[in-house]
Amino acid sequence: MERSSGGMMGGVMAERTAPGRVDRRRARTRTALVEAAQRLLAEGRTDVPILEITELADIGVGSFYNHFDSKEELFRVAVAEALEWWGALMDRLTADIDDPAVGFTQSFRMTGRLHRRHPELSRILLNQGLELARSERGLAPRAFHDIHAAVDAGRFEVEDLDLALAMTAAAALALGSLLHAQPDRDDAQSTDLLTRSLLRQFGLPADEATRICSLDLPDLDVVDTLVG
Repeated sequence: MERSSGGMMGGVMAERTAPGRVDRRRARTRTALVEAAQRLLAEGRTDVPILEITELADIGVGSFYNHFDSKEELFRVAVAEALEWWGALMDRLTADIDDPAVGFTQSFRMTGRLHRRHPELSRILLNQGLELARSERGLAPRAFHDIHAAVDAGRFEVEDLDLALAMTAAAALALGSLLHAQPDRDDAQSTDLLTRSLLRQFGLPADEATRICSLDLPDLDVVDTLVG
């Protein structure tokens, strides 16, 4: 008796592969929603109906609730993932730096350059304001770690770590706002000048602050290839 090419084995294989396809489809839908939310955040538009979000993501309204309970939850996730993306990139680019003062400096200098290289991500950060300093993901916990480590290593003189983090966040946000308002301003020069001032506030001598602000940065042209 000739056997069919399908039959029970075909059914078993379908059962094994279907979840993979379903998972990939769900992941694509979730990514589309998060990216749509990030575009709206960059534009400062969060008071929008869910229908507008799903239209921007090119998915059905019903699919929204398979991933998020509310648009507020979606926007929280969108911000957290944007912050984590940049934070993970900073980790990669500073992984081989032993001096925590240099690690902090390089991250701050690269973040200053972010505003021109990744304006959409920059606007997401700016629209969050000083909430960034209280975020448990992304830049804030990494900056806090670097400042703390630099204090422990005797590189920084900081009496209040939380205040130092607030100063760092405020400086980064003010810089970004200025660079967006003045598109002809030299972002690299402005960032490095501000970084030197911040380092002086943290107790570094002027010559040392100038020295470590003059160190070469990683090639930011390959930024998009470093974090998947």
